[in-house]
Amino acid sequence: MGQPTKPLTNSPPVTKSMFQHVKIEHLAAGFSGGVASTLILHPLDLLKIRFAVNDGRNTIPSYAGLGNAVTTIFRQEGIKGLYKGVTPNVWGSGSAWGFYFLFYNSIKAWIQGDNTKKPLGPALHMTAAAEAGILTLMITNPVWVVKTRLCLQFDKPNDPSKSYSGMWDAFRKIYGAEGVRGLYKGFVPGMFGVSHGALQFMTYEEMKTFYNEYRRLPIDAKLETSEYIVFAAFSKLIAAGLTYPYQVIRARLQDQHREYRGTWHCITQTWRYEGTRGFYKGIGPNLLRVVPATIITFLVYENLSSYLVKLNTIP
Repeated sequence: MGQPTKPLTNSPPVTKSMFQHVKIEHLAAGFSGGVASTLILHPLDLLKIRFAVNDGRNTIPSYAGLGNAVTTIFRQEGIKGLYKGVTPNVWGSGSAWGFYFLFYNSIKAWIQGDNTKKPLGPALHMTAAAEAGILTLMITNPVWVVKTRLCLQFDKPNDPSKSYSGMWDAFRKIYGAEGVRGLYKGFVPGMFGVSHGALQFMTYEEMKTFYNEYRRLPIDAKLETSEYIVFAAFSKLIAAGLTYPYQVIRARLQDQHREYRGTWHCITQTWRYEGTRGFYKGIGPNLLRVVPATIITFLVYENLSSYLVKLNTIP
């Protein structure tokens, strides 16, 4: 008789695919945070775009400063002028934050193997955030093109294909006149902009990890509202300051009033006529917007996602 077969005691653990780590709660919480911050702060986003695309050589109105810009737009276009492009901005910011948090947390959970107390370190945090940013940009770039065009619609252009009555009309006309390529203008600098989210999330996560380790608590321990505010604001300031030039280039490529042969042509033209300063146009209203926007988004996300995950685990 043969020897009895020994049971396998060292069989490898079953590895989940990344898709099994997807939690819709992160999508819902991120979407809610993005919508809330956008509805409150959209006028500053509009101002940032108008300052960013003004190279002094086109028909974009020039403003002496933030106060002058607000009063001029209000006088010429009314209160609705400050909210041009708000519909695609709500959809764009909501979906971008929703998908970003969904992808980021799914990738992060996959790397951690569902052990939320396992620290990843700066490199893996940046990797997860960068991958989430690329996936999100592929989905949302057309919405950002539409938002930019609507924010820059301050007069009636001679070309009716560049006059938009709203979000869906803009989608239809851009696709009809420029095809899929038109909806993906600014995609290349947007890819560089993935570094923005990667830097922000890496800084935010590392600060939370360091703080909880300092308090001798698990790294996924919930923080106080004031602590979320400080970490969100600081991480956004670092990311925005280091990566802002890509936003200027992306906005200019998406602007319907000028034509560039591509990303490099836009960069060289900006440098030739405006120098370093050209790459930082609109950074004032941008920082005034993105810091409170990030605080609102992260506060809504952290609290709502925590609530939804707990709600979903109740038997």
